[in-house]
Amino acid sequence: MLEKALRLYTPSLSEKQLAEFLADKCDDLGFEDIEIDEVGNIIAKKGTGSPKVMLCGHMDVVPGKVKVRKEGDSLYGRGASDAKAPLMAMLFAAASIQNDSGTIIFVGAVDEEGNATGIKNLVKKEMGIDYAIFGEPSGINQVTIAYKGRLAISLKISVDDSSHASAPWLSKNAIHESMIFAKELKDRLEENQENRSKGMLLTSSMTEIRGGTSHNITPKECETTFDIRIPVDMNCKAIEQKIATLVKEISQKREVEAFYSILDETEPFEAPHNSPLVRALTLGIIEETKSRPTLIRKTGTGDMNVLGNQWSIPVVTYGPGDPHEAHTIDEKVSIEEYLKGIEILKKTLQHLKRLHDRKMQ
Repeated sequence: MLEKALRLYTPSLSEKQLAEFLADKCDDLGFEDIEIDEVGNIIAKKGTGSPKVMLCGHMDVVPGKVKVRKEGDSLYGRGASDAKAPLMAMLFAAASIQNDSGTIIFVGAVDEEGNATGIKNLVKKEMGIDYAIFGEPSGINQVTIAYKGRLAISLKISVDDSSHASAPWLSKNAIHESMIFAKELKDRLEENQENRSKGMLLTSSMTEIRGGTSHNITPKECETTFDIRIPVDMNCKAIEQKIATLVKEISQKREVEAFYSILDETEPFEAPHNSPLVRALTLGIIEETKSRPTLIRKTGTGDMNVLGNQWSIPVVTYGPGDPHEAHTIDEKVSIEEYLKGIEILKKTLQHLKRLHDRKMQ
């Protein structure tokens, strides 16, 4: 099943084939209320009673094909680790649920690798969910309880004039000015963080640059994109205010015109460590692997941020697969780990039912 899912190439907002494939499988596996919503998420229900648990994986992958093949214990393919192995593990764990042992809402979300269109649409619905697990590769012995937030900004630098490249002294060069501007902005945003761990660092990365009109003319305009990751003890608004101040200061100092706009904004999120959900997953992992999991903070950003901040319910991110395999040119997952991941999620759902019922008594 995982191999079939990997053979469907599903970059962000092109997930329709996989959604239809999963809808068919859900039907075969006895799910009810199977639907593909208005943005392309697949949503299906299994079981009855409480608690109501959402298992949400994403169907999209980053661009770039990887030849699907098996070599020893490894299954290769784009999305093998991020995040079709976690998604399919959730499908089979959900399929094991019988009536009266809790209600599972299985979701295959769109556009997690893009602008989170799928999850942003989902959180608008009134679904009465008690707990949510998001499927991302954490390795089966690690549970992700926190993700950084993200700000994507576009910065446009304009200078008064352009000149012939043979007389560059006649005008400022917008690309050159952007390089100086970007370095100063990064340095100022990241200052005074010497004692922080990587998981708690504010980071700024320049990820795209566009400028120039011809090989022999100095550019009058240049546009750069920044990806800024925000730790859980900060928030987007405070960082936005800092950016606004810095852009104004640096543009005055350099005597260039600077204009920035926000392309994307996701608040950081940290889940409570002592919820029945973390306890249930810990017990599931101990039972299957005979070792205690580690709770980790990730430096990336995930769908958990959006739902956790909106719904205020216990939530974690978990799944088979090595996070360092994500987005690589030869992405793979361990078949043994994938199959163990299914068993761990099944056991987690059983423990969660018991712990939830006890809490409700």
